[in-house]
Amino acid sequence: MDHDRSSGEGVGPQEYTLIKMRVQELHGKLASLAPKVVFLIAATLRPETMYGQTNCWLGPDLNYIAVEAKNGNVYVCTKRAARNMVYQGMLRVENKVLPIVEMKGYELMGTKLTAPLTSYKTIYTLPMMTVKEDKGTGVVTSVPSDAPDDFAALIDLKNKPALREKYGITEEMVNVEPVPIIDVPEFGTLISAPSVCQMMGIKSQNDKEKLVEAKEKVYLRGFYEGTLIIGEFKGKKVQEVKKAIQEKLVKAGEAELYQEPEKQIISRSGDECVVALCDQWYLDYGESEWRKQVEQSLSDLDTYHGEVRRNFEATIDWLKGHTCARTYGLGTRLPWDEKWVIESLSDSTIYMAYYTCESHPTQRFVW
Repeated sequence: MDHDRSSGEGVGPQEYTLIKMRVQELHGKLASLAPKVVFLIAATLRPETMYGQTNCWLGPDLNYIAVEAKNGNVYVCTKRAARNMVYQGMLRVENKVLPIVEMKGYELMGTKLTAPLTSYKTIYTLPMMTVKEDKGTGVVTSVPSDAPDDFAALIDLKNKPALREKYGITEEMVNVEPVPIIDVPEFGTLISAPSVCQMMGIKSQNDKEKLVEAKEKVYLRGFYEGTLIIGEFKGKKVQEVKKAIQEKLVKAGEAELYQEPEKQIISRSGDECVVALCDQWYLDYGESEWRKQVEQSLSDLDTYHGEVRRNFEATIDWLKGHTCARTYGLGTRLPWDEKWVIESLSDSTIYMAYYTCESHPTQRFVW
C-alpha cells in the first residue's frame, strides 16, 4: 500500500504477455538442463506483433538465470523477473528464487529458438546493448518491421562484421528481413519502422534520441490506427485484436500472463517491491444490480454541472473490484474471515452496510 512505500507512491502493476521461445538445441551452460524443455521468456506489451518476430535480443553483459516453472519446464530470464514470477505462482517453488543455472547474456548468443506466430522456423538470440535489467525479463523479442530499436540494432549487426564476430554471431543468423504485419495510415503497407528510420536518418542503435521519437510515432500510429495484414485476425484493427491474440497464445501454452510494477517501488524497509498474487477480499462495486441502483440514483441527482455528472459516470464505469482488507495493522476484523483487517479507506463503506442491517453491540470498531 502507498503508506508502506518510501518511493513509488501511486505506481500500480503492469501486465505483460510472456512469450515462450523454445530452445531447439541445449548447448553450453544450457546443456546441463537436458532433458527438460527450456524456454527463453520475453515480456511484451504488444502480443499482436509476434507475427513479425525475426530474432531475440539479449543484453550481452546482463546476468540471467534458469528457473524451474510450475509445470516442470525451465524458464531463462533475469533474477529480478523471476522474483516477481515466484510471488505469482508461476514457478515450482513459491516465495523463493532457486536458480538452476546462472549465466551471462554473451554465453547465450546464437541460441536457436522456436517462437510462436512468426513465419521463421528458427530465430536466433542476438546482442542488443540497450536491453535493461530493470524492466521486463531481460529477454526481448525482436519485431524490426514495427519497432525502430529492433530495426536499427539488426542493421548494426548486418553492417558490422566485427560486432558479429565479438559475440560469435554468423552472417546466417542475421540473414532475416522485416515481415510486414500492420497497415498503418501514411506508411500504407510499407514496413513502418524501416520507413520511419529512413525518413529520420537513423543509421544505428546509437542514434538514441531519434529512436525515442521514431518509437513514439510508430507505436502510437500502429496501435491506434493500424490494421493487421497477416494471420487469422487479418483485416481487423490492431487495438481490437490485442486481447484476442493474447488469449490465443495463452490457451495454446505459448505464453503466460505476468505482472511487475510499472516503475520501481521501494518499501519503507528498503526492499524493492514485487507484484504478488495473493488471496484477497474485494468490494464488488461492479456487481450489475448494485451498479444499476447507483446509476438510477445518479440519474435522479441534480449535479448542477454536466462535468460533475460525467465524472460520476466515468468513475462508475471503471470502478469494479476494490480491495478492502489487509492482514496487519489497527482496524476492525472482517466478520466472515477474521484473519483480515478492514482496510482504512474501505471501512466507511462496510460500516454503512452494517448500519442498514442490524446493530452488533459486541463488535468493537477501532479507528
